[in-house]
Amino acid sequence: MTMKNIFLTLIAIIAVGSLFSCEPVEDRNSLPAMSLMSTDLNFTAVVNGNTIQLKNLTPDVIPYWSYVDSKGNELGHSNLNETTIPMPFAGTYTINFSAYTQGGSVTATKTVTISKNDQTLFSDPRWAMLTNGIAGKTWVFNMVTESPFAFVGGGYINKTVEGDWAWYPGSINDVSWSGVENKNWGEVTFDLNGGYNVKVTQTSLTTGSTVKTTKSGTYNFSLSTGAKNDRIILNGGIEMLHLNAYYNDVMSGFSFSNVRLIELTASSLRYAAIRNDGVQVVMNLVPKS
Repeated sequence: MTMKNIFLTLIAIIAVGSLFSCEPVEDRNSLPAMSLMSTDLNFTAVVNGNTIQLKNLTPDVIPYWSYVDSKGNELGHSNLNETTIPMPFAGTYTINFSAYTQGGSVTATKTVTISKNDQTLFSDPRWAMLTNGIAGKTWVFNMVTESPFAFVGGGYINKTVEGDWAWYPGSINDVSWSGVENKNWGEVTFDLNGGYNVKVTQTSLTTGSTVKTTKSGTYNFSLSTGAKNDRIILNGGIEMLHLNAYYNDVMSGFSFSNVRLIELTASSLRYAAIRNDGVQVVMNLVPKS
């Protein structure tokens, strides 16, 4: 199962499972005639590892729970008096508890913190190398010890398995003919703090421009056996970091939202932007110091 499928399964567990595992809802008219204030509500939200145990302690009400992440994304809801919800990601979550009576409804909230990710999801060392887990990891172009980009053949696999041809210029000076500027091209940050989070700050490809644009969103990290086809897929139209190499002018059709890893170590991130006819150009990144 790919990480994308695992992610979708987890969302289904959180958002769908709790939705349909509900007790029969009482008729609100059968409840005592009373009005409550939020300070009258009594409920608990207890963190136990990567789960949150919810319990309604307010008598004579119909309970309704909803829970959101730190960005306000709703993750699920339930009308059980007592339920346990899984939270695979570290982060801060808001629990909204609403109590319904004949007099209407009132809501109170609690904030809880999951301190660590469910490590069973991220046991492969490639996760730590890419993201540094909850803390996050920021990557920038290698503009010092090697060329920031390279060329490989359509049958090239990766820096470990290789195959087909590859040309990795030794330094930025070796690719001066390409029109690549030696400037700050921005950065890309991956983390696992509450979700699959990515932020890309991209410098304008226009020669001489230092204008930067920042976009944040989510990504999928699809791992393959032997790392022969590992993929980073950015969602919502976000693109991986790239620069104004000559292919921007004469070679259209490259995807920077679905890239294939050529090499991933603690100190190197190389990924191939693949054109629709299979031609590949490699971006060469290193951790931000």
